[in-house]
Amino acid sequence: MKKAIAMGLATMMTISLAACGNTSGETTQETSGAATTENTGSGENLTFSWWGNQTRNDMTMKVIDMYCAENAGVSIDGQFSTFSDYWEKLATYAAGNSLPDVIQMDYKYLQQYADKGLLISLDDYIESGLLDVSGMSEDNLNIGAVDGSIYGICLTVSPPAMIYNATLLNENGIEIHDNMTLDEFFEKCREVYEKTGVKTNISYNDVAYLEVFMRAEEGGSLYGDGALGCKTADPLVEYFKIYEKGIEEGWLISADVFAERSGTTVEQDPLVYGETESARSWCAFKYNNQITTMQNVVGDEIDLEMTTYPTKDPKLSNYCRPSQLFCVTRDTSNVEESVKFINYLLNSVDANKVILTERGIQTNSVVSEAIKDSLGETDQKAITYMNDVVIPNSSAASKPQPDGAAEVAALANELVEKVCYGAISAEDAGNQLFEKGNQIMADAAAKN
Repeated sequence: MKKAIAMGLATMMTISLAACGNTSGETTQETSGAATTENTGSGENLTFSWWGNQTRNDMTMKVIDMYCAENAGVSIDGQFSTFSDYWEKLATYAAGNSLPDVIQMDYKYLQQYADKGLLISLDDYIESGLLDVSGMSEDNLNIGAVDGSIYGICLTVSPPAMIYNATLLNENGIEIHDNMTLDEFFEKCREVYEKTGVKTNISYNDVAYLEVFMRAEEGGSLYGDGALGCKTADPLVEYFKIYEKGIEEGWLISADVFAERSGTTVEQDPLVYGETESARSWCAFKYNNQITTMQNVVGDEIDLEMTTYPTKDPKLSNYCRPSQLFCVTRDTSNVEESVKFINYLLNSVDANKVILTERGIQTNSVVSEAIKDSLGETDQKAITYMNDVVIPNSSAASKPQPDGAAEVAALANELVEKVCYGAISAEDAGNQLFEKGNQIMADAAAKN
């Protein structure tokens, strides 16, 4: 069986760039796949790591340059990776007590990193005012809390969004409406395939849809306390049947398409990348902020729109997901300078005019209002979708994922691949995920 690999494009390989402000005697050296700017002056040297697409990387490096220009003697080494590579690298850094000073944190891993003592509490810096959170609501601030202490600052939020090729659908008389049921979604998949030959990608090599799907199923969550969130394998079987149905009916994109590309890298998603109809998808299961990057990739000839994920209960499945948080690690060389940089990301209007909504909708209401006129048409779509479609018909965000969640996600992706290749049935996949997933969660809980 072919294994899908997610190593990404050369431009998405980890690159280390040093951005420096107020340097005297600055030299730049370029090597294969990397560019390094060396600051010969004295001052604070920080490392900042994140995952992202090329658009995010370019925006973030510009913001780092701006910060260093405003803070004499500060150098920040910006390090970025694809999503899958990012967590492997952080695990290696943690084992060697060499974590970057500031890291971008996914909400689902926040509790795990805090529980393992890898993050520094930000409470004292919030109290002193070094980290100004006055523009955040209490709810948004508490997104970064673990056991009553703030370990991460949530810069943005972004609801799940099924982004789709509106131009393709409009040209073929196919209409989409919000809050579709699964049966309605299946009808659209069949109709698109019959009329255009373009297939459907359902969150391949990414459990984003499974996590949203389970919010509307028994238990209301994929992950529970020392176990999966469901009491039986039935909802998991139903999830895998989606893939089984798509393969049997012909409208689901083949797993072969992902053999040499990343299923989670935006630039290689079949919605925006594919030479033939059978290698392309009319939709992508993403988050609303990712529509801007996808629109940039496809250009002006294709109009992208978004709608809600199809589930049995949209009100339960719709929610505003914490997009990314920013944390200071236990291995930082300078806690206060690291906190100051996070404060800049949170409160600088100029910085957020560069970032815009690529990472999501700003949680700082003052900044959000200040950058409103700088947003383009696609960014406005993201905000309108969140405010007008999701928020009026949504539920609270899920809790941070416990230990074992990453292993369960990896197992789920492996089983999806097996179903798509016809190696196992949906029923077998659901039962395996239920049995092995519960064991993974129980083992992880026993270690704490």
